Amino acid sequence: MSSPGDEALEPGSDTVRPSTSSSPETDATSGSIITVTIGATVPTGFEHTAAEEVKEKIGVDARISKDRGRIYFPITTDKLFQVHLLRSVDNLFVVVEQYDHYQFKESKEETLTELQQLASKLPWTDALEVWKLNRTLKKKKGHRKGGNPAKVKPNSDASDAVAADAEQQELPQVSSTAEDQTEVESVPELETCEQDGQEAAPEAKVIKFRVTCNRAGDKHSFSSNEAARDFGGAVQEFFQWKADMTKFDIEVLLNIHNEEVVIGIALTEESLHRRNISHFGPTTLRSTLCYGMLRLCKPQESDVILDPMCGTGAIPLEGAIEFNSSFYIAGDNNDMAVNRTVNNILHFQKRRADKGSAPGLPIDTVQWDLCNLPIRTSSVDIIITDMPFGKRMGSKKKNWDLYPSCLREMARVCRPGSGKAVLLTQDKKCFSKAISRMGGLWRKLHTVWVNVGGLHAGVYLLKRTAAVFGQTPEDVHESRGMAEM
Repeated sequence: MSSPGDEALEPGSDTVRPSTSSSPETDATSGSIITVTIGATVPTGFEHTAAEEVKEKIGVDARISKDRGRIYFPITTDKLFQVHLLRSVDNLFVVVEQYDHYQFKESKEETLTELQQLASKLPWTDALEVWKLNRTLKKKKGHRKGGNPAKVKPNSDASDAVAADAEQQELPQVSSTAEDQTEVESVPELETCEQDGQEAAPEAKVIKFRVTCNRAGDKHSFSSNEAARDFGGAVQEFFQWKADMTKFDIEVLLNIHNEEVVIGIALTEESLHRRNISHFGPTTLRSTLCYGMLRLCKPQESDVILDPMCGTGAIPLEGAIEFNSSFYIAGDNNDMAVNRTVNNILHFQKRRADKGSAPGLPIDTVQWDLCNLPIRTSSVDIIITDMPFGKRMGSKKKNWDLYPSCLREMARVCRPGSGKAVLLTQDKKCFSKAISRMGGLWRKLHTVWVNVGGLHAGVYLLKRTAAVFGQTPEDVHESRGMAEM
C-alpha cells in the first residue's frame, strides 16, 4: 500500500456512507462471496509456524508483519469458519485498510487531524460484511464465555473513544446482545442497550463501538490514547454509532508499528489461546504457544511424548487434541499441578461428551520425581516441557543443579539417535551451561525466541545423540557426582 496522500484518501466506491436509521446488523447482506484480508495475532517468535499452518489448512500464503506477533492472509468469505479453527492464532481481525509506509505529519495536531479525516474515507463495506457474517457463525456455534478482557481506561475527551495501552497484547472482547454479554472485571457496569431500545422503539438499535490503538515505535508525536480518541471520535461522527468501552458491538482496531498502519475490525471475543484450560496455575502456557512447540518437534504416529514438568497439562492436552495419533504422558512432582492437569483433562472430555463427540484422549498423568522418572531407558520419542524460569517458579540458584540433572534423566529415557526434546526456558545462561555439560547426549538444532508474559525466552530444539546412556564422559562424570551427593 502507498502512503496516504490527498488522492489516496478520496472515498472509493467501497466507502460506507453514514446512516442514522440503519446499522451493519440490520443492513441486508448481498450473499455474494468476497475476498478480504484477515489479520491474526500469534505468539511472538512463532509467526512462521502460524504461516505454515495457514498454508496447510486454508491453502493461502500468509505475510508476516514487520510488527512481530502478527500475520496477514487473504480468504474468501465462504472459508471464514476455517479461520477460527486455526490452532496457532490468538486473535483475529478483518483488515479495513493498511499502509506499509504511512507518512505521519511532524506535528501532533496535524497528524491527529489527518487521522480524523481518514475515518470517513476508508473502504469499510467489505470489512463490515465479514463482521456480520462472523457474528452469524458465532451464534450458530454458541456463545463462549470468556476470561478477563483487557482493561482499558475511559478517555474523558469529548469523542468518548476508548484507547488501550500501547503494551496491550490481547485484543479485547466484543459483546453485543444481552445473551452475549461476557464477564468484565474492574470495569463499572453500564446501562444495557435494551433500555435505549425500549425508549427509542421502533427505531433501529444504535450500534455501540470502541476504538483500540496498539502502537509501537518511538518516532510518533502522539500517544495511543490520543490516536484512539481522535480517530474514534471521527468514526463515531461518521457512522453515528455510540461509544461504549465495555458493552460494545464493534471493536475498531488501529494498529501502528513505526510507519506501518493497519485499520481493522475484531472478529474474536476472547483470545483463542484459552480454548483448553479451565484450571489455571501460576505459569500456565498459552495453548497457541504449546501448539507452536509441538509443531517444532513434528510428532509422528505412535510416538510416545513426555512432559516431565507438565504444570497444568497445557502442552500434552494440546498435543492430545491436535496430534492425537501419538500418546502423551504428563507428570509433575507437585501434587497440586497433577490435580490441575487431571481436572483440565476431565473438563475437556466432558465438553466433548456434551457435544456428542468421543471424549477419550491419548493421555495419562503421573506424579513423580523429575530426576528419577519411573520410565524405561530409551523408551520415549519426544520430550517437550516448560522448564522453571527461576522467577515465579523455582529459583535461578536451584536451576544450576536442576537443569543438568533433568537433562541427564531426559537423555536416559529418550531414544538414542532419533529422540528429540523441545524445552522452553528464560534462564538462558543456566540452560546453555547445562547443555554444554551434556554435550555427549544432546545436540542443539534450533532456537526460537519467544515472548512469554513479557519475558524473553527461548524454545530449544534438541536431538538425542546416538551415544549409549551411561557411557559418555559427561554422563559418567555426572553419575559419579550424583553418587557422591
